[in-house]
Amino acid sequence: MIEQPKYKTSDEVDFVIIGSGAAGGILAKELSTNGFRAVVLEQGPYLTEADYTHNEIKVLGEDLLTNHPKLQPTTFRKTPQDKAKQQRALVYGRSVGGTSVHFTANFWRFHEIDFIERGKVGAIPGANLVDWPIRYADLEPYYTKVEWEIGVSGLAGASPFDPPRSKPYPMPPLPVKSSGVLFERAARQLGWHPFPAPMAILSQPRPGRSACMNCGFCLGFGCEVGAKSSSLVAAIRVAERTGRCEIRPDSYVHCIETDARGRAIGAAYFDKDKNIHLQKAKAVIVCANGAETPRLLLMSANAQFPNGLANNSSGVVGKNLMLNSAAISMGVFEHPLNDYKGFAVSRILHDFYELDAQKVGFYGGGGLDGRFDATPIGFALNSLPPDTPKWGSAFKKTLAENFTRTMEVFSHGTSLPREENSFSLDPELKDAWGLPALRMTYKDHPDDLKLAKWLNDRALDLLEAAGATKKWSYPITEQEFAVHLLGTCRMGNDPKTSVIDTDHRTHDVKNLFLCDGSSFITSGRGQPTMTIEALAFRAADRITALAKSGEISA
Repeated sequence: MIEQPKYKTSDEVDFVIIGSGAAGGILAKELSTNGFRAVVLEQGPYLTEADYTHNEIKVLGEDLLTNHPKLQPTTFRKTPQDKAKQQRALVYGRSVGGTSVHFTANFWRFHEIDFIERGKVGAIPGANLVDWPIRYADLEPYYTKVEWEIGVSGLAGASPFDPPRSKPYPMPPLPVKSSGVLFERAARQLGWHPFPAPMAILSQPRPGRSACMNCGFCLGFGCEVGAKSSSLVAAIRVAERTGRCEIRPDSYVHCIETDARGRAIGAAYFDKDKNIHLQKAKAVIVCANGAETPRLLLMSANAQFPNGLANNSSGVVGKNLMLNSAAISMGVFEHPLNDYKGFAVSRILHDFYELDAQKVGFYGGGGLDGRFDATPIGFALNSLPPDTPKWGSAFKKTLAENFTRTMEVFSHGTSLPREENSFSLDPELKDAWGLPALRMTYKDHPDDLKLAKWLNDRALDLLEAAGATKKWSYPITEQEFAVHLLGTCRMGNDPKTSVIDTDHRTHDVKNLFLCDGSSFITSGRGQPTMTIEALAFRAADRITALAKSGEISA
């Protein structure tokens, strides 16, 4: 761990940043590099490469890297009229680096259509679809900055559907895996356009970081050699080296305090021993993710903001939740693929990124990727054909045969915003700190389910063309579990319908900023992290300009 400053909670630093994930890490890096003093409050522990392990029970079963359902229980309901039931409704990274520590690292840009869909396709019944107040061209320089500074491997120009770019990738794509070869051959046979998957994983070493060692424990696990371009390895450590940024782990923020003028003065948090502190700051930046960010705003309600902080003008904090639609198909092949080695994805396609609703009968779009992302225990429990016996010699035989011969085709697509889909405070259930638990309300728009089914049919076509000896799909059902947490504090020019402006500043509190998946207006096609990071780089530029002009402290 790099030596870093130790600010007192009474020290009024320039910025307190809540959350150290994809956005928080980049904002910490950029603002401290630009000369500002920052404290990053992270609710989880500060784990490093030495703490990461391939022990599936410890990592996945005991939630080493993620929110813990016993400490932070959640409830779920389909509609606001339903009684919420306690169940695990979401997962997110809970350590320094956030979800970027354990994500798959699929890393592509949004396309131009993602920013202007409402204007192009028109109103969709039952959805609250609007255009972004910024365009792809506004983010393009920041997408490039993500690729070069954070570290992305890929091949520019490989997909005919890619949006314009100003520079190539800084590293060549990762080597193709067996699933990628099968995926590419089958896709070309079907007339589609597969290409090397852009991945936030190093194909070449960088200072202090190794190229991918193909350990096979990628999705859900931390990277012991720094090949995965997490916020921790690519941004947090740069911020610490400035000597102006303190990363304060085990700091669970429960309230943003305001003064008589309605301005944020700092963040109140529990330390590891559940003692309460207030870190003072000239401005507060919330990067806690699309679930915890609205929860924190709602918990910060006071006499000036009775419905939640930064929620007076719009009343939409927590609303318009989007999860991305998805489907999974599996195929078994005659010969070993040995795809358990290495990273998850090496080939994808975007032929279906923008579907014609007049032809298919629903709104949306997405892509397919060929992957193997299961580790041994998870594979045995979840990735065998549905007719496999659950125990005995037949189970053992199928497990031994299939582990080296299976590949997955994952379908990832759009998710329409619906105002009633939301994160809110449960009125009854509390977490281990006595705070209101998160309540998730979610019902898929019918078009999202139609899209998932349509993409899954294409995935089965691909597995057939690839020569799978056996193929099957998982049921496509209404979602009750969230991984992508998007849209709950949307950006916009109108304070009556959005929470933040294009500078990521809340309309109602001029020294309070939000930057994470909650900022999204549309969901994209299934991989939001790169856009979160591009927004964070852009937000850092805007916040720096505001701070230097004196607008934040005025």
